[in-house]
Amino acid sequence: MPWFLRPKKSIKNLELKRKSLPDGLWSRCDGCYETVFNKVLRENFMVCPSCEHHLTLSAWQRVSLLMDKDSFEEHDSDLESVDLLGFKGVKSYKDKLRDEQKKTGLKDAILTGIGKIDGREVSFCVTDARFIMGSMGVVVGEKIARAVDRSIERKVPLIIVSGSGGGARMYEGINSLMQLAKTSAAISKLNQAGQLYISVLTNPTMAGIMASFASLGDITIAEPKALIGFTGPRVIEQTIKQKLPEGFQSSEFLLEHGFLDEVVARGQMKDYLSKVISLF
Repeated sequence: MPWFLRPKKSIKNLELKRKSLPDGLWSRCDGCYETVFNKVLRENFMVCPSCEHHLTLSAWQRVSLLMDKDSFEEHDSDLESVDLLGFKGVKSYKDKLRDEQKKTGLKDAILTGIGKIDGREVSFCVTDARFIMGSMGVVVGEKIARAVDRSIERKVPLIIVSGSGGGARMYEGINSLMQLAKTSAAISKLNQAGQLYISVLTNPTMAGIMASFASLGDITIAEPKALIGFTGPRVIEQTIKQKLPEGFQSSEFLLEHGFLDEVVARGQMKDYLSKVISLF
């Protein structure tokens, strides 16, 4: 019987049944817009089973995915951004930081520490796109520099998982832009010390992040279909007045043109990193 011919009582019962379903059971894929059962997503490393789109992971989810169980020790967790410029807009920087910290449970847009991959110790960093788009301010730059120092001191590889659509953090002005030079100099020091640096690019890795440490890996890999570049394709097209190639700035396009060493699916990432580390 069509729904519009059903007795009102049955429609009311249907609505009550819908309301009784708990929240948080389903998510919508950003790639194909299909609704997916969250349990299925978790079992599939937050990769859509329909289109294989890689959904965003939090920093701690990355740790769980890549580090051996209970092996990760966070460092510099007390570092916190300050409002050096007294920035004011629709929302002050102080209010923005407070809201982002409450939302993500992080002090800033990066998590750093020492962990193990298949028993091998690494210095590990991961940016979190949920915190002001994963943008790089003074704290992000400082924590990466300290992670480099730990890598040199312990003589272990450095792995940085990047996922930032925010680039340099405008709330900190020139102090944020200086982190591009600071992190690049730190990676240069790591290279001179002869330590391996693996850069893992996820969707999206853009702007100042891509223009500094994310592009300097000895081995540079990316997740499938990740957007990678300095600025968006629309801005580039408007600037050069030309149509860009199909798939421009995707990880697959960059692999084909020699910018990446490999595109690695999320479920295979830990095994791939382990094999690279063992070779070096």
